[in-house]
Amino acid sequence: MGTNGRSGRSGTNGPDRSGPYYFEDLEVGFRFETPSRTVTEADLVAFAGVSGDFNPLHTDAVFAAESIYGERIAHGTLVLSLVTGLRQRVGLFDGTLMGLLEIRSWRFRAPVRIGDTIRVRAEVAELHPTSKPDRGVMVQRIEVVNQADDVVNDGEFVMLLKRR
Repeated sequence: MGTNGRSGRSGTNGPDRSGPYYFEDLEVGFRFETPSRTVTEADLVAFAGVSGDFNPLHTDAVFAAESIYGERIAHGTLVLSLVTGLRQRVGLFDGTLMGLLEIRSWRFRAPVRIGDTIRVRAEVAELHPTSKPDRGVMVQRIEVVNQADDVVNDGEFVMLLKRR
């Protein structure tokens, strides 16, 4: 879908292919965007159950109404988890991503509310070969944006990626 990357299958630079991408297929500056996803009340309830985080900011509408947010908000780590899922949906690294090594300088810039629709903008910031010939390290700058195009989270993912 051109350079806006809404399909999640096109970068604004780099090789013109849809993936899966190996380490050698990428260059610093390669960008892609994921599809969008709306955060629901069911997401908050399910995440509270799985994580055990029943903070009333996420689970108690009366309490949250009196908070600085005025309503319930998504868990920060729920949003971070949604980021990993949205990135996976694009299919660019299916079968080539070997692992997430580190999350650097993650910032929760604004609350994500029930009904917000988020998507991810990613850019390859660094590529480092390793001493093992079958893998390399890729650093991606990540921005999570809402329906108003406001950045709500950002940081870097450091990942291990297969080489050809």
